[in-house]
Amino acid sequence: MEVQETRVQTNRVLTIPNILSMARLVGVPLFLWLILRGSDGWALLVLALSGISDYLDGKLARRWNQISNLGRLLDPAADRLYILSTLVGLTWREILPLWLTVTLLARELMLLVMVAILRRHDYPPPQVNFLGKAATFNLMYAFPLLLLSDGHGWLASLAEVFGWAFAGWGTTLYWWAGILYVVQVRRLVKADTEAD
Repeated sequence: MEVQETRVQTNRVLTIPNILSMARLVGVPLFLWLILRGSDGWALLVLALSGISDYLDGKLARRWNQISNLGRLLDPAADRLYILSTLVGLTWREILPLWLTVTLLARELMLLVMVAILRRHDYPPPQVNFLGKAATFNLMYAFPLLLLSDGHGWLASLAEVFGWAFAGWGTTLYWWAGILYVVQVRRLVKADTEAD
């Protein structure tokens, strides 16, 4: 007999996963300040700690049954703010080309429009799906590698190759996930309109 595990979503705020997500949010301005002043080693450390806490908050929320409404908002918000701050910092330092930054920001703008449409129809923001997580994962690997590529020697050259590979996959998956969100929103709105 197969046992089915249920996940209960709560309104609790002070859970370990939520505290980890809040700590990640606090790290965003610190990371941006470090990257803009050229403290690459410290910036990489903050980014690495953010990646670890991103993995842990979701894992612990599921394992300890501490999935919360706040956590569903904090986790993607922290991901997006890290991506935004990294884009700003790396573009400012001319490590990332402007076209890539505009491509990624255009996707974010598209999702903001979709969330506004959902709110107008009394729907919550769409849940983060596997494809969106995979895209974020790729970008969160790409950015530190591209930051490392802003140096000299074999390590910088290797980091550049892998950094651009992750950036290419991440950008493609990021847009793919965004298009799937648009399709999901369109279906919900269409069903809502037909019901009226």
